Amino acid sequence: MSFSASFIGTGNMGSALAAAVSRTDQNIGLFDLDTKKAQSLAKNIGAAVTTVEEAAKSQFLFLAVKPNVIINVAKSLNGMLAENTVIVTMAAGVSLSDICTAAGTDRCIRIMPNTPAAVGEGMILYCVANEITEKDQADFLNLVKGAGLVDKIDEKLIDAAAALTGCGPAYVYMFAQALSDGAVSCGVPRDKAAVYAAQTILGSAKMLQNSGKHPEKLKDEVCSPGGTTIAGVMALEKMKFRSAAASAVCAAYEKTAKLKK
Repeated sequence: MSFSASFIGTGNMGSALAAAVSRTDQNIGLFDLDTKKAQSLAKNIGAAVTTVEEAAKSQFLFLAVKPNVIINVAKSLNGMLAENTVIVTMAAGVSLSDICTAAGTDRCIRIMPNTPAAVGEGMILYCVANEITEKDQADFLNLVKGAGLVDKIDEKLIDAAAALTGCGPAYVYMFAQALSDGAVSCGVPRDKAAVYAAQTILGSAKMLQNSGKHPEKLKDEVCSPGGTTIAGVMALEKMKFRSAAASAVCAAYEKTAKLKK
């Protein structure tokens, strides 16, 4: 096999994951119908632009294309794959069995990544088809270790979990912008407000990960009786902040369910 990993599609998610993989192994091939996009990414991460035929012989072949075209892409690979090639699919709402049937192989891994993988802080969910061996999984985990946290999950739960992990960064960016806007409204310069919001979110996330405490407990530790923080929390509660955030995850999951129909 000429490449350890190849990517068909170099959009936002494909580029993020390719960048993460390049931190572990630079033997990477890239294909995109937009050749300039593939060339630009290849230059940035030290990869090579390749053809579909060459990509199909890679140890791991990532299909980083939209859900509405991935079955056709998989069908085009049927009969072209090397014997030991593992297809890695990342399309929301498209099952392992559908990809395996279309591509004519049971050597498939389904993942749901998110864009923070580009900076090594992603959340990658995965499940595997029947013919994926323990060695395949070990090689895969080693390949994507630069992407962030990787967790195996039952396929029946992957779409629900991805409504949080895959879509969640957009919600966090909106929250960061809102925090920044609030500070600007109070007189803080925009450039400083943006830095403060990002670092506050980063630090809070690390506290949540490392402390082992429930989010409610951590929130209470910041809220002094009659203090400024509880006043802000009450304002969020009045505007149904937690309900809105939970509803965003549910709405994303419901949209994914419709993609399957």
